[in-house]
Amino acid sequence: MKTVLVTGGTVRLGKAIAERLRTDGWQVLTSSHRVDAGADFVADLSVPHGAERLYAAVLQRLGGEPPDALVNNAALFAGDDAAVFAVGFDAPKQLTLLMAGRTSGVGAVVNVLDASVEKPGSATGEAYRAAKRELRSFTLSSARTLSATLRVNAVAPGPVLAPPGVRERAGAMLLARRPQLGDVAAAVAYLLAAEATTGCVIPVDAGQSLLERP
Repeated sequence: MKTVLVTGGTVRLGKAIAERLRTDGWQVLTSSHRVDAGADFVADLSVPHGAERLYAAVLQRLGGEPPDALVNNAALFAGDDAAVFAVGFDAPKQLTLLMAGRTSGVGAVVNVLDASVEKPGSATGEAYRAAKRELRSFTLSSARTLSATLRVNAVAPGPVLAPPGVRERAGAMLLARRPQLGDVAAAVAYLLAAEATTGCVIPVDAGQSLLERP
C-alpha cells in the first residue's frame, strides 16, 4: 500500500483530500498544529525546523522509508505575517526538498494553491497571497530540477468552502456549478496517480481563472 502525508489533513479541504485518498487505497498520514485534531502527527510548521521535525517523525513511523507522496495543504489564514508565509511556502518547500532525497523510486508532491478566497486584513492577506505565488513558482521550477526523484504538481482551488471567519469571493464563473471540496480532492487524487504528469497546475474553479485573464 502506498503512503501519503497530507499536511493540515483533518479539517475542511485537507480532510476531504485524506478521505478521498483512503477511498483510493492509500495509507494516509495526516498532520495538524492542533493537539486535539486527531492527526497522526502534531506539527507546528510556522516555526523554524518544524517541517524537518515532521518529516523525521514520518520517517520513524514508516521504518525509515519516505512516504510515496506528499500533499502540501496546510495553511494559515490569519496571524503573524512570518508565520503565514512559513506555513504557506517555507514548510511546503522544505518538505518537498526532503522528499526529493529519496534513494529509490519517483515520489509525488501536490501543492494546494488558492487564488480566490479574500483574506481578512490587508497585511496578512498579502502574506498569504505572496506565499501562494511563491509556491506556484516553486511547483514549476522544482518539477524541472527534482524530476529524477519527484513529480511535482499543484491544484488551484477557486471559490470552494472557506474557513470560518473568512469571507468568500465567488466572482464570476464559466460554470454554474460551484466547485466543492470533493472536486479539489479528486484533482489531487488524479495528480498523485498520473505517473506521466509533472509541472502541472490544475485549476478547480469552475472557469473563474479563464474569465480573469486579459
